[in-house]
Amino acid sequence: MPRLLALILTSLFFALPARASDMVTTYTLDNGMEVVVIEDHRAPVVVHMVWYRAGAADEPQGSSGVAHFLEHLLFKGTEKMEPGELSRVVAENGGSDNAFTSNDYTGYFQRVAADRLELMMEMEADRMVNLQLGEEEIETERNVIIEERNQRTENNPSALFGEQRDAALYLHHPYGTPVIGWRHEMETLGLDDALAFYKQYYAPNNAILVVAGDVAPEDVLALAEKHYGPLPPNPDLKPRERVKEPTHLAARRMVFSDVRVAQPYVTRTYLAPERDPGAQERAAALTLLADLLGGDGTTSHLARKLQFEQQIAVYTGAGYRATSLDDTSFSLIVVPAEGVTLEEAEAALDDAMESFLEEGVDSAALDRLKMQIRASTVYERDDVAALARRYGSALTSGLTVEDVQEWPAILEAVTEDDILAAARDLWRPASSVTGYLVSGSPTEEAIQ
Repeated sequence: MPRLLALILTSLFFALPARASDMVTTYTLDNGMEVVVIEDHRAPVVVHMVWYRAGAADEPQGSSGVAHFLEHLLFKGTEKMEPGELSRVVAENGGSDNAFTSNDYTGYFQRVAADRLELMMEMEADRMVNLQLGEEEIETERNVIIEERNQRTENNPSALFGEQRDAALYLHHPYGTPVIGWRHEMETLGLDDALAFYKQYYAPNNAILVVAGDVAPEDVLALAEKHYGPLPPNPDLKPRERVKEPTHLAARRMVFSDVRVAQPYVTRTYLAPERDPGAQERAAALTLLADLLGGDGTTSHLARKLQFEQQIAVYTGAGYRATSLDDTSFSLIVVPAEGVTLEEAEAALDDAMESFLEEGVDSAALDRLKMQIRASTVYERDDVAALARRYGSALTSGLTVEDVQEWPAILEAVTEDDILAAARDLWRPASSVTGYLVSGSPTEEAIQ
């Protein structure tokens, strides 16, 4: 029976359409705010999200961390709400709320019963334009974000290593600056920094409202026009233009030493193209390349070569950040087995990458991977928060609703030749950073 069930499920997923059939309706308010409604009537709940096209990569030089700092400050008071009142009201209504900051966006969300949607809009619209801040709130929350950096970065050698690697990968682009900020700049963030970022970017013509769940599009539009529609746009909002990364002409190498490192490892990170509106094919090939190389700990190419055939690694992996406004990254990692040096692990990684190009793509593995993508696309539709995040992150990263909906079909259409071509274009030494994380006292070895 289990084998029969597996065959039935496999047939089912192969029969599923490659294109998602999300019930999505879009509007644009007169003040420029975009509205995206995703219908799912299976449960009387709704996810209400406001996404701003402003993240860490949009910060002015010298004020790193201000986007994340402002995210924290938005939970302070307004003219109508006391500090912490928004989260308290959400909890009293049986919901949950939070916020997040990335390089390309900042988002705020609440998950509540569908009949509480208007209350969420009322509060979120209020803090979009009426935030009240003083020096006391600034000092308190600055200490909070510094402590957050202590816990997540300063106390984690892998996180510190990752910061240094990203700074080495991006020669000029702000993606080389950590989202949480450099500590020495976080310590100087003040009221003027926070208010300047708030006044510049927190406006309806720089925001996307995403509502997913048990709602009717026309009802959401009516509520959005009532609560967000009266808010004035920022007439001084400039086009979203960032400095361009120059051509990389030399491979970079780095060694990061820390006495707290229990397991050394080696990484190779490449500058990589992102998903572009109307042209997602290269990104789709890279997405599948990452999964074929290191997406599965037992059947991926790196695992098979390095963990099982040669037994020189205890872990291998690959990752690609497809959704990004500007050039992104593609990373490989090898954690060597006991007695294997990082130099030996790096050489084995190089050999495995070369063998992938020589042997070609395992067609059975590619078919299996595409089936898993089909399945995950279906399963994701059971989570309205995941759906809302998928659209919000894409739209704030320069993509369109059509791009999101066409993505599964584009992945399905990727061929073995497409993947090999993408790998050859990507694996240019000059666009790479090879990093060693080692155990030992910090050294003064610089990026070579």
